[in-house]
Amino acid sequence: MSVNRAKLTPHTLRQRKGGQLIVAITAYDAIMAHYADAAGVDIILVGDSVGNTALGLESTVPVTLDMIVHHTAAVVRAGPSALVVADVPFAEAHFDFGDVLRSCQRIMQEAGADAVKIEGGESLAPTIKRLVSAGVPVWGHTGLMPQQVKQLGRYKKFGLTTKETAQLVADAKALEAAGCFALLLEMVKPAATKEVCAAVEIPTIGIGAGGACDGQILVITDALGLTPGYVPGFVEQFADAGAEVRKGLDGYCVAVRTRNFPEK
Repeated sequence: MSVNRAKLTPHTLRQRKGGQLIVAITAYDAIMAHYADAAGVDIILVGDSVGNTALGLESTVPVTLDMIVHHTAAVVRAGPSALVVADVPFAEAHFDFGDVLRSCQRIMQEAGADAVKIEGGESLAPTIKRLVSAGVPVWGHTGLMPQQVKQLGRYKKFGLTTKETAQLVADAKALEAAGCFALLLEMVKPAATKEVCAAVEIPTIGIGAGGACDGQILVITDALGLTPGYVPGFVEQFADAGAEVRKGLDGYCVAVRTRNFPEK
């Protein structure tokens, strides 16, 4: 358990390239943020995965800016020492710059996030550069970008060909040049991941991208055994919290129906 940690910042995270591995996890409420921070994670991501995990949506696409602001504010209220990063949701980063900046402004001012995460590569680098210049710390995201699932048609792994790997490297370099403090690589072939990691001087954090990255991130419900449906094959379950929750609630039902609660 972490006690009295200094608050992590984009600057301190950036210094971790090639050093102590970075531990990141998603969280969408104050309770999970509390436990994640107590465990000593470095980054809490309020991901648009809240749509799949907490809101019963089929993908991240329907997640709105208001939803992200709402859940980020809840995480921030836990007072974590971890860096709190929030996803810029579907399509928001592709509006005119003034609208993009206002979205990030809401995430940071209204919700209290320390930074934002934006899906996109070379094409979004100019926008990201302007955001960084405006004081918005940005965590880049390439490889599989779940917000693109409608046009991709499916979730798939990237870096399977020389051309795809070259594009991943180009995206990574463009995002680094734009000022991103870190890069998330999702569903990337491990050999391609190694090439990307070697091409940039900012830390890379992987999910389904192999072990060459400077850190790893998982969705908290997957890591704790709380996901009732499909779980990606790359996930390792570190607890069976779902079974414990079910056991506790079964006991509660029995106690009420047999009048053992609240009589005792």
